[in-house]
Amino acid sequence: MTAMMCLLVYDIAHDGTRSKIADACLDYGMTRIQYSAFLGDLSSTHQQELFRRIRKRLGKRLGRVQIFPMCERDLRNRLELIQDPPKGAIP
Repeated sequence: MTAMMCLLVYDIAHDGTRSKIADACLDYGMTRIQYSAFLGDLSSTHQQELFRRIRKRLGKRLGRVQIFPMCERDLRNRLELIQDPPKGAIP
């Protein structure tokens, strides 16, 4: 079972559901990279399991969830800009 880097993004209005889905991503070892985006190594089996778990948590509430498997080359070629406030500064 080979793991592949995956990007999971979601748009869910309901606060409680959104929080439970974030927890599920963390349970699968994913790292939050934005408020509603996670990155992590997932085997295809774990991708399916996580997607089923999210579908169950979402229930009949409105939302969008997408998982994008990414090869190592795509991950290396990503563009990333991070501008954090200086240490000690109040954001």
